[in-house]
Amino acid sequence: MDGSMWGAANYVPLTPLSFLERAAIVYGDRTAVVCGGRRFSWRETRERCLAGASALAHLGVDRRDVVAVIASNVPAMYELHFSVPMTGGVLCTLNTRHDAAMVSVLLKHSEAKVFLVESQFLAVARDALRLLADAKSKLPLVITISDAAASTGGSSSNDGTVMEYEALLRSATRGFDIRWPDDELEPISLNYTSGTTSRPKGVIYSHRGAFLNSLATVLGNEMVTMPVYLWTVPMFHCNGWCMVWATAAQGGTSVCIGSVIPRVIFDHIVRHGVTNMGGAPTVLNMIVNAPAAEQKPLPRRVRISTGGAPPPPQVLAKMDELGFDVVHGYGLTETYGPATVCVWKPEWNALPPLERARIKALQGVAHTMLQEVAIKDPATMETLPSDGCAVGEVMLRGNTVMSGYYKDAAATEEAVRGGWLRTGDLGVRHRDGYIQIKDRSKDIIISGGENISSIEVESVLFGHPAVLDAAVVARPDDHWGETPCAFVTLKNGATATADDIIGFCRARLPHYMAPRTVVFSDLPKTSTGKTQKYLLREKATAMGSLRKPDRSRL
Repeated sequence: MDGSMWGAANYVPLTPLSFLERAAIVYGDRTAVVCGGRRFSWRETRERCLAGASALAHLGVDRRDVVAVIASNVPAMYELHFSVPMTGGVLCTLNTRHDAAMVSVLLKHSEAKVFLVESQFLAVARDALRLLADAKSKLPLVITISDAAASTGGSSSNDGTVMEYEALLRSATRGFDIRWPDDELEPISLNYTSGTTSRPKGVIYSHRGAFLNSLATVLGNEMVTMPVYLWTVPMFHCNGWCMVWATAAQGGTSVCIGSVIPRVIFDHIVRHGVTNMGGAPTVLNMIVNAPAAEQKPLPRRVRISTGGAPPPPQVLAKMDELGFDVVHGYGLTETYGPATVCVWKPEWNALPPLERARIKALQGVAHTMLQEVAIKDPATMETLPSDGCAVGEVMLRGNTVMSGYYKDAAATEEAVRGGWLRTGDLGVRHRDGYIQIKDRSKDIIISGGENISSIEVESVLFGHPAVLDAAVVARPDDHWGETPCAFVTLKNGATATADDIIGFCRARLPHYMAPRTVVFSDLPKTSTGKTQKYLLREKATAMGSLRKPDRSRL
């Protein structure tokens, strides 16, 4: 067919900025963001975003300039997801748990032109800027984000601050013309991975990918028109799993909270009529183990998306009892957050609770905007059989895979070698096409030549009535090479000994898979709720070998 008849009318670059424009028209008077006593309509949110874009452009932010921000889930953080790309700039949201050294590394690597800092993180930001100055690096312009009632405005101060955010919006020239992307593959955001090194990689998101993944998130979570979304996922993490833009697409209300604790979660669900929320498995665990006095009957069933680690079936079953419909997915920073979803089938409703929970713990299938997910042999790139047994690397390809790593062509080439994004996760595909993550390749424990999935052992540990949280890593063993070492947090008031835990596992697992070491402690977490296993591996390694062979395995 002759394509010459088609013109510019049928091609406009995809961008989530269009979601905001539509929301302001269709849902203008409805609440877009609520945070404490502050509430903004969609019309007000659009005006604030335009004012922010105008102010940033006046400060010199242009196409492809990076604007960094370190802030919690506050209205300014939500607005910057629109105002920065409105200038043609690239938003870089920094992890609020980073120390000054890491922040300085990321500011230097990203070459951020402007740096917005919520007041509670000013001390870290000042130290980071001092490190940059000592290294003779160019300093970004600094804007503080504080409570609106405390805003006083003003010009530059001695610490390099240009202006407070709210004052900046008030002083901005009105009538800003949005700088729409000329190409939908232009960058919209820069997200640094939560790696353990001092130089994590910067993942580039495009307008196209953000647009498509936002819609995939809407569909995968069955978000109705005008949903009420409770923010327990940090907006800095994969742009809130793209929910910042997804809520705009549906004209939803974003409910921002300061403390992610059960009492606050239940209070806000009831007060605002929450329909959707998200959270890592640790958030789910927190909810199901909350004291009865903090739990409240839900006014409606709440759909909650989770990912990052396979949630234990016992936790999923309890969430269902409390009134939460859990949507389990899987993804990486390199896939804009969610990439797969465990699509639920009605016939599964008749299954026993624990069987339903087991199915929900699967990572599922590619979401509607991802081309394909496969389990492959990483050496030969052969697709492995869908038998639930053949373990290979989880690989992805499609329009919601990153554009690449910023300033790191070699790492980009390695990550997508063979035309697929190599996740580093090991998994199987079942006969129905649903995938299941077995472990990170670095978390597999090889004991006496046998591969042990730490995830499988952790799932059993969560079934112990006294266990609140658990993680399993390898400990050196002179005889077996490695053996499982369990780090366990007990529920308040609960008691258990190491022998109790080991015996519980041995009754449910082959003996070689059961932990030989149990350490009772709190588990180190990232700000997104993931257990920092590398720290636990360091502790287990420092403990040295058990030295004595376990004869019960022979």
